[in-house]
Amino acid sequence: MIDAVFFDVGGTILDESREFGSWADWFGIPRHTFSAVFGAAIARGLDWQEPFRVFRPDFDLTVELERRAAAGIPETFGEEDLYLDARSCLASLKDQGLLVGLAGNQPAHAEAILRALDLPVDVIGTSHGWGVAKPSPAFFEHVIRAGGGDASSILYVGDRPDNDARPALAAGMQACLIRRGPWGHILDLPAVAERCLFRIGALDELPSLVAKHNAAGG
Repeated sequence: MIDAVFFDVGGTILDESREFGSWADWFGIPRHTFSAVFGAAIARGLDWQEPFRVFRPDFDLTVELERRAAAGIPETFGEEDLYLDARSCLASLKDQGLLVGLAGNQPAHAEAILRALDLPVDVIGTSHGWGVAKPSPAFFEHVIRAGGGDASSILYVGDRPDNDARPALAAGMQACLIRRGPWGHILDLPAVAERCLFRIGALDELPSLVAKHNAAGG
């Protein structure tokens, strides 16, 4: 049985297209050029910050975020960046009596923004707030504690087989892969995908799948 559902943030409930576009603008390069380099890095399994270093070899995320903020163009997101199916999916799962949470790799400013969006969730956890990032097992230990302590009753939903599904499964949770965003479309790990409880193309598919799973006794 699934008692709790936790969602990754970027690429799962949050469309990061505008954020990535703002970085291309900040570097002064065409957006399609940045996208091409970013996609190549994903396909090679590189860290997500590697494309930034192609254009700025000394790239330091914390420093660059401070520079952007000082220039009056901080990295940010809002209601308009949520995928259209995100809010309704979260609400539908809560209506089933499930604990619903967000747990993703996000910088300091993101947690405050997520809380201000007043999403229908019970828990919001970030790598900055927890002091540990995915795919570290310690991150998923935080998810398990926040989800009630029984890993097998928690479903973790994300777009990345490497950072989301694989470590969630290793922690004893169930996993759902969503095919959206750059990682969801480019990075394919069949051995991981085959172990996932669900594989979906949109969040509005998830509530009925969870309901049927629980009705069948898990």
